[in-house]
This record gives sequence, structure tokens and C-alpha cells, in this order.
Amino acid sequence: MKKALLLACFLIATGAHAAIETHQFDSPEQEAHYEKLIKELRCLVCQNQNLADSNADLAKDLRRQTYDQVKQGKTEDEVVDYMVARYGDFVRYKPPFKPLTWALWIGPFVILLLGLLVLIRFIRSRQTEPGGDIDAEKLKKARQLLDDN
Repeated sequence: MKKALLLACFLIATGAHAAIETHQFDSPEQEAHYEKLIKELRCLVCQNQNLADSNADLAKDLRRQTYDQVKQGKTEDEVVDYMVARYGDFVRYKPPFKPLTWALWIGPFVILLLGLLVLIRFIRSRQTEPGGDIDAEKLKKARQLLDDN
């Protein structure tokens, strides 16, 4: 039991050796600028994480590129434009509304609307009148049988 506990502690401790990046900035504004950018740019490998949260090698490289550009005094727009020119609009968590990204912005609403229309049509098709498909002759025979009893 002690060996298993010791092994578990060892395995947990090995995951804690992740590299920590340290950067020197000229001002707190530069540091805030950098932090904002790495939270707004997407890791292209992980796809559901921003650069700040990702530990992928590409994310590390993109953080370094972002740091270098911030140190050079580039604005947020200049850094984002550089990343978009190199990696496409997918590198942004909030891509701009333009013809190439219309499907990203409008697609979910179109799918939701189509789903609602299908659901409404399905519900309406199931709402038939209870005696709607019984003809008058069968109804007359059923009444005669009930009256005879």
C-alpha cells in the first residue's frame, strides 16, 4: 500500500515540471497588452484553448512571437493583423463578420431555425382529429351497434 501511494505521489509530481515562461516588459501597459493578446488569440493545435491556456509547442511559439511584437511597440491591431495574415481568421476567437466568416456567425442560427421548423411541422402532423379518418358509413354502423345493446 505504501509503495502504491509513493508511486502515485511520484506520478503526480512529474506532471508539475511544466515550463513556466517569464517575460520582462518595459512597462505594466506592455504586460497588460501581451496578456490581453494571448487570451484573445486561439491555439491552432488545441483549437478550443487560447494561447495563454495552451501548452502546445505552436502556442509557445505564438506567445513568443506575440511577446516580440509587443516589445517592439506594435499595437494590438498590428499584432492581430500579423497573426491573421500568417494563420488566417481561425487564429482569432472572435473572427470578423465578413463573407468568409458568415457561416461561422450565421450558421448556428440557421441550424436552430431549421430545427424549430422541423419540430413544428412534426408536431402539427401528429395533431389529427380523433375521428377524422372514419367515414360516415362506419360511424352509422357503430351507432346502430351501440343502440341495439
